[in-house]
This record gives sequence, structure tokens and C-alpha cells, in this order.
Amino acid sequence: MAIQLQQALSVGKYLVTQRLLGRKKFPLVLMLEPLFRCNLACSGCGKIQHPPEILKRHLTPEECFAAVEECGAPVVSIPGGEPLLHPQIHKIVKGLVERKKFIYLCTNGLLLEKTLDKFQPSPYLTFSVHLDGLQEQHDKCVDRPGVFQKAVSAIRAAKAKGFRVTTNTTVFEGTDTQEMQSFFDFLDTLGIDGMMISPGYSYQWAPDQDHFLQREQTKALFREILSPFKRGQKKWNFNHNPLFLDFLIGEKDYDCTPWGSPSYSVLGWQKPCYLLNEGYYSSFQELLEQTDWSKYGHASGNPQCADCMVHCGYEPTAAIDAMEPENVGRSVGALLGIG
Repeated sequence: MAIQLQQALSVGKYLVTQRLLGRKKFPLVLMLEPLFRCNLACSGCGKIQHPPEILKRHLTPEECFAAVEECGAPVVSIPGGEPLLHPQIHKIVKGLVERKKFIYLCTNGLLLEKTLDKFQPSPYLTFSVHLDGLQEQHDKCVDRPGVFQKAVSAIRAAKAKGFRVTTNTTVFEGTDTQEMQSFFDFLDTLGIDGMMISPGYSYQWAPDQDHFLQREQTKALFREILSPFKRGQKKWNFNHNPLFLDFLIGEKDYDCTPWGSPSYSVLGWQKPCYLLNEGYYSSFQELLEQTDWSKYGHASGNPQCADCMVHCGYEPTAAIDAMEPENVGRSVGALLGIG
């Protein structure tokens, strides 16, 4: 597994501290959205459906730092929109590195190569480049030819300059198993620091509502895709806790930890989670204390949660489960590349 040792130790220490303090609900990853504006119109994402006056807004570095301090999560994911469109994104990243937060700056790669000089390589910074398959598949998903090649060029440039780079792949209904496996093989040739995968979630605003996976479809598809990896025939470099991969293929039965990945944007703290649009709170404490969490997650019976198996809800569950005595050995072994 590709989760670096420094990050794993920091998150492990954080989890132990929360347990010792008796806290039942706490964040692991802050989804910090400094803007919704994007230079692509992907069929599976609804962020740019916000009205123009919202798309023009962006968080200041100071607002980002305040949200990070208020939340306290050890990991900060910076999605969007396209974060590299933010005029002060380099200042935001620099401030978070100084605060020793592990940052995943999520980008479609179009602006990455020409903005690399604004950043400094750091064990706290990872560029997470979104790629949904090989050239034909990815360019179809983002509805623009040439994006795949530009993103791959940016990955190579970033690695050459010493940056950590991972990829982030959303798997949709109709995905060809062998093509996805060939895609993973290709990513291995780029020398990236890990791959992240997740089933698509049916965003209410996404233009394409026909290709999101249902729960049993997800398990069956991921069993097929990951079968060479699970049998030890492939050594694909996933940036996941192995327990989360077990969950995707149906070997683990988890419920969502919806407070594990709170989202903060120009609109405030999104309730109840990154994937549902049910309004916003003005503070993280309000989100934590005023949300009726029993209404969310697969076990709640909420139809909006019925088919969701997305990493932002279930990776925190896997991380907490990894701290249980029966799972520690496997998680450590996977981290060291021996399990």
C-alpha cells in the first residue's frame, strides 16, 4: 500500500488520542473546497451547476486556515471545482504544510504542469490527479479530447520535480473490467505514489444519472476488477487501507462514518456530508452537534444512502476498524508492503 509511513503514524496517533479522550464522532479528512469553478464539465460531477454568483466566489487563505484549525482533521483533501484555478492556492497549500497537515490537492491535471513552480515538494503535499481510465474512456468521461494526455504529461513532470503524486479514479456502471486492469497496469509505469478508487455516487446535480452503481453491482464489479490483486497476481499500488478494498468487494460489511469527512466551502459546512446537498452550517461544531446522524448511512434506511460505498464515507470506517487488535497486523503489513 502507498499510504506513506509518516502519514499513517500521524493518523494512527490521532485515532488513539480520540479513543483515549472518549470521543465517538471526530473527523479524519477535511474536504476543503476553496471554489466550485472548474475548467471541465464532467458528466459525473455537479459542482459547476451552482449559479454564476457562487462560481465566482472563492475562500481566502485565512478562511481555509480557520476551517482547518476548527475541524482539526490530520488530512486535508482539496477538491473543487479545479483548485488550481484559485489565485492563491499556493499560499493555501504553503500554510497547510506549515501546519503539518497531509494535503491531497485534487486536480484534473490541465493546469498542473505550468503551475508546479508555485509549489515545493513536501511529504505533506500530494497532487491527486483525477483519471477515470485510459485515453478514450477518460476523455469521454470529461467530455473533452486530449485531457488524458495532458494529465499524464503533468504527472510525469510533477514526479520529475520530486512531488508526491497519486491518481483518483471513479468507477461507473458499464466499466470494462479488463480495460480498468490495463489502466492500473499503465499507472504503475508512471511511478506514481498510489492509486485511489471509488464507486461513483449519484450526485443530484450530475448531468449523467444513468451510470451510477447500485450496491450489489459495486461489489460484483470491484470483485472482478481487483481479482488479480487479491490473488497476488498484481502488485498494484493502492493508496487505501486494505480493509476499505475488502469492503468494496463485499468481504467487509461496514456502515458509513458520515462525520469522518466533513466538507467546508464558500457556502459553509455542508450537511450532512460531502455527497448530499441539504444545506449548510456556519460552524463545524454545529454540524457535529445539530445533525441527526441516525438518518444517514446504509443502516439508516435513507434511500439517498442505500447504494453509496464512496471512500469519503467508508474509508474513515475502515481506518477506525484498522485500530482493532485483530486488524492491526494486517494494516501494518500492508503499509510496509509485506501484506
